[in-house]
Amino acid sequence: MSLIQHLINGELVNDSGRSADVYNPSTGQVIHQVPLASRETIQQAIDSAKAAFPAWRNTPAAKRAQVMFRFKQLLEQNEARISQLISEEHGKTLEDAAGELKRGIENVEYACSAPEILKGEYSRNVGPNIDAWSDFQPLGVVAGITPFNFPAMVPLWMYPLAIVCGNCFILKPSERDPSSTLLIAQLLQEAGLPKGVLSVVHGDKGAVDALIEAPEVKALSFVGSTPIAEYIYSEATKRGKRVQALGGAKNHAVLMPDADLDNAVSALMGAAYGSCGERCMAISVAVCVGDQVADALIAKLVPQVKALKIGAGTSCGLDMGPLVTGQARDKVSGYIEDGVAAGAELVVDGRGLSVAGHEQGFFLGGSLFDRVTPQMRIYKEEIFGPVLCVVRVDSLEAAMQLINDHEYGNGTCIFTRDGEAARLFCDEIEVGMVGVNVPLPVPVAYHSFGGWKRSLFGDLHAYGPDGVRFYTRRKAITQRWPQRASHEASQFAFPSL
Repeated sequence: MSLIQHLINGELVNDSGRSADVYNPSTGQVIHQVPLASRETIQQAIDSAKAAFPAWRNTPAAKRAQVMFRFKQLLEQNEARISQLISEEHGKTLEDAAGELKRGIENVEYACSAPEILKGEYSRNVGPNIDAWSDFQPLGVVAGITPFNFPAMVPLWMYPLAIVCGNCFILKPSERDPSSTLLIAQLLQEAGLPKGVLSVVHGDKGAVDALIEAPEVKALSFVGSTPIAEYIYSEATKRGKRVQALGGAKNHAVLMPDADLDNAVSALMGAAYGSCGERCMAISVAVCVGDQVADALIAKLVPQVKALKIGAGTSCGLDMGPLVTGQARDKVSGYIEDGVAAGAELVVDGRGLSVAGHEQGFFLGGSLFDRVTPQMRIYKEEIFGPVLCVVRVDSLEAAMQLINDHEYGNGTCIFTRDGEAARLFCDEIEVGMVGVNVPLPVPVAYHSFGGWKRSLFGDLHAYGPDGVRFYTRRKAITQRWPQRASHEASQFAFPSL
């Protein structure tokens, strides 16, 4: 059994204190141990970042971008190796892991445009012999705390952009599946990143609190559950830090009577059951406008849910692998039991699945509920598992009210052929990311990702243009060079043109 290490100041280091087990979800066996960083280890990473910052911030943006170009190439060359590590520790299929990595690489590509995205604004002669401009400058030492469900993609949302903006970054990935995250960081070192600019420290709440409390850390990015997002936002902002904390979700898909049902079913299968539903953008509620739509949807979904190909994530040709831990599997099973007790109709029951040769793995089949109501726990809470709930309503307006009343506002979509209905939905729905016949409306890297309501704490979304603004601060400069022969009297009124 190997020990995964921290990466600090360009070196792999151990922590002599506590450690945690890392499982292979397909076998249920412990395959690694990961150290849980002490406050001293966190401070070591902060000190190395602080020491590296002056030289890195003064490195031309074009040279920072060159590091990212080489990093992108190394990521592409190591795709199979990275995907294997993700699948071994998270459980998602190799194809899903490769897709995750590709979406992360898109953010590296955006970071390669640093000379363009960091250009300031310039205005000449705003007054007599007066020029004005603004500059976007790095914050210093910043940190990111990332979740288990995307060990490659979500860190790549954060540190490539933060680093190319001139900051030094400390990453605290999930302790459940850290190997791919560490390898990717080492590839960035190989691409020519100076020591200290990026550190990876493993840990639990103690490490998070150390980053929150450290005065040297100027900003925190987080993706995870809403309770932790709210905690980090509250504790960090009262210490004067910038925070973008992305929380939980309950994403609805609205099916109109005119929807292309076959395409909608195909989209829902992937959006609800892909990656075992362990996605913050997973569709977990299908809102059917009319009983006829709901009956037709159930009839088409049932055989496909029952036919899902489930097995060890590292095998090829699968639809789903296991959940990440035994606790996660048991929690989702508990939601299914709760839904049955609340009166929802369990059309497909995924519990009790056993995969030959992997009987100790954390497997759960796809589950499908019909006639779910907004009062039920399976509707209100984020299940984070392969469970799709069907809710029946009478109109588009009722569907929209249902979504707008929910505490989460991360993602949603509508399936329709009606442009008027789609436009109304996009205009009036209180959700941050909206799809029209697109089930997972994850913005491309040159836009920004984030929800509304209790799905996001902070003013700026992740990556894209909002990411640039989050990891920089604007400095406005007004400069005057008066003509030598001129002399003006003192002015005591507030200056104006």
